[in-house]
Amino acid sequence: MRTRLTERSDVNRCPNLTPHPAMYFVYILKNKARKEVYCGYTNNLERRLEEHSRRHPWNLVYYEAYKAESDARNRERQLKLHAQALTALKGRIKESLK
Repeated sequence: MRTRLTERSDVNRCPNLTPHPAMYFVYILKNKARKEVYCGYTNNLERRLEEHSRRHPWNLVYYEAYKAESDARNRERQLKLHAQALTALKGRIKESLK
């Protein structure tokens, strides 16, 4: 299941983003001020976004949900280690990254 969010406020309106022991998320954050994009994985998107935003404001622009932690970890690794995978994903979500 792949879903995309464009604003941080969307996190508060989506009850399925709360911690769920059987779900893991690969996410893409964007920091407009620093023009950075960050990729990670977690089982609690809301908490993780708050942790990232303690230093600089980040916006959640995309996430993928997985039942197996190993699948989420492997997808994160793929995005971080293989430039083609991240480039392809950025191409698919280019409007959200603006």
